[in-house]
Amino acid sequence: MDIIENFKKVNNNIANAIEKGNKGNKVSLIAVTKNHTIEEISNIVNQNHFLLGENRVQELLEKYDSLPEEVQWHLIGHLQKNKVKYITDKVKLIHSLDSYGLAKEINKRMKPLEKPMDCLVQVNIAEEESKFGLKIAETIPFIEEVSHLPFVRIKGLMTMAPYVENPEEVRPVFKEAYNIFQQVKEKNIPNVNMDTLSMGMTNDYQIAIEEGATIVRVGSAIFGPRSYN
Repeated sequence: MDIIENFKKVNNNIANAIEKGNKGNKVSLIAVTKNHTIEEISNIVNQNHFLLGENRVQELLEKYDSLPEEVQWHLIGHLQKNKVKYITDKVKLIHSLDSYGLAKEINKRMKPLEKPMDCLVQVNIAEEESKFGLKIAETIPFIEEVSHLPFVRIKGLMTMAPYVENPEEVRPVFKEAYNIFQQVKEKNIPNVNMDTLSMGMTNDYQIAIEEGATIVRVGSAIFGPRSYN
């Protein structure tokens, strides 16, 4: 398993998807580090790739001090309110804001730091019971409500498509996410800066880019299968 070769291949695939047509967006790659070792992760950090994503707060904290300070951590998994206090000074972007209670906790914890936390609202486009996130109809009212919290800054949306063998089948999910993203953007809600659409993972990131993703979250296509040691 050559992680650097995989990393280059993913970047080439991203470039090809952008060329094919992606609504003119710049696309950032978040390398997902869940269940991967510092040694594995260092392969791409040494290639000057500093955008890393972690699903669990505990795992992020375990890795935080072992990697260079240039690393920008994104919290991409479900976030419990009681874990917010551990990451306020460590995370660049939370991808999984999905309740007003969580937003209030983030606001409370960021207030002493006197700066807002950038967050994406997680939307469960396919309404899968196994996934977190707001329903489509809840999204705009939720963002309008959260926009009144001074230390939470909504930057966009995050969604996860169902896992299918043929990623073309989930193209409509990404199209719908982009539509909602545009609807929110057009509303010009105060304290909301809609510039980020996080969607697409190892199985479907090229389709997501074609449909307007600005961030893709890729793990196993770079690092190989997760090691559960």
